[in-house]
Amino acid sequence: MPPAAHPLGLRCLHAHATHPQPDLALELVWAQLASQGARELGATLGWCYLSDELAHGADAILRGLRQHLPDVAWVGAAGAGVLATGVEYLGEPALAVMLCNLPHDDFRIFHGRHPLPPAQALSLPRTGWHAHVAQVHADGQTPDLPDLLRELAERTDTGYLFGGLSAGQAHSLHLAIDPRDPAAHLGSRDPGALGLWHGGLSGVAFHQRARLVSRVTQGCAPVGPRREITAADRHLVYELDGLPALQCLMQDLGVSASLRSPDWQREALPKVRMTLAGLTEAHEDLLSHGAHFGADSRVRHLIGLDPARQGVALSEAVRTGMQLAFCQRDAHAARQDLVRVCAEIREEFDPSEHPDSQPVGAIYVSCTGRGGPHFGAPNGEMAVIAHALGDIPLVGFFAGGEIARHHLHGYTGVLTVLGG
Repeated sequence: MPPAAHPLGLRCLHAHATHPQPDLALELVWAQLASQGARELGATLGWCYLSDELAHGADAILRGLRQHLPDVAWVGAAGAGVLATGVEYLGEPALAVMLCNLPHDDFRIFHGRHPLPPAQALSLPRTGWHAHVAQVHADGQTPDLPDLLRELAERTDTGYLFGGLSAGQAHSLHLAIDPRDPAAHLGSRDPGALGLWHGGLSGVAFHQRARLVSRVTQGCAPVGPRREITAADRHLVYELDGLPALQCLMQDLGVSASLRSPDWQREALPKVRMTLAGLTEAHEDLLSHGAHFGADSRVRHLIGLDPARQGVALSEAVRTGMQLAFCQRDAHAARQDLVRVCAEIREEFDPSEHPDSQPVGAIYVSCTGRGGPHFGAPNGEMAVIAHALGDIPLVGFFAGGEIARHHLHGYTGVLTVLGG
């Protein structure tokens, strides 16, 4: 039997502020939340994002939030900057918080001491609570992180994760705490008991009753055609479509000088430094929106060239059969793709198709290389989302890598909207 609906209906509240002192930043945020009725909301789940400049006070901020709202479970992370509806904080001490009154039975907090249990086989009768999707925050320095994400995805019914890597020059931490956990002691000096984590991953898993719509938006555009990797060894690609990989790269970049010419490096290297590679597995869609990368595409750096063997080295180990397209960062393509994913999400909440559901809150994880500067104006990326989705509560952060499905991405944004 489904849990009873909340008497206020599903709602989100959010607040954000900038201040160099953690306690005063929290005071500013709490004043906004209190004025919106935070105590009367019946909040159960909260998101807390801090910029790197404020992360040194994460313990004080989380203690304060838990004192104000002792029954709320928290997730979040430190980032290179934080995001809120219409606003981007980059290079300044900032805090963004969102609260939601999602029923307790619709989510579960997980972290290193309380991992998400394995999913049941689909062929077996469904018993007990099980995760449908999960939001995850992770430390990018964690060993074997791609394998951990793949394993976590397998613990959900859909295999879908969304989230990002904590980012910061001085602090790389993520937050996760459930007050129902007996180990969650507010007065403890143990960071884990407070909800602060370094290394590994943490987050919140959602039951299928929670309506979440998530999309990935790319920030790069292909400069050449889709090709198949036909010869490779670990990080080195030797052949694409049966042709030397370096030759293909030079062709896609419009380098006219012969590889045997002493002048080819002078012409090629400035262009190579601006170039990356989009990758997918053999069965996934590299280009699913015309000239745009699909949601499965992940962008990787070129880390070297091997002129003697005509090879191109990538920052990810590759295998034959994978698809590849060389690409470059493109602000116009990034804006177009962000508008596209916002339109797709808006359609998912079309009242004529889904009369009982409307967007109530959103989480956005963006690459540190995106944001307003990439979109041509202060707060430019958030302005696109606000224009498309309206003035719904939104929080997020600038991450050291974005997570969608079980993949780590770069130069992307991951937008997830919660519906009521």
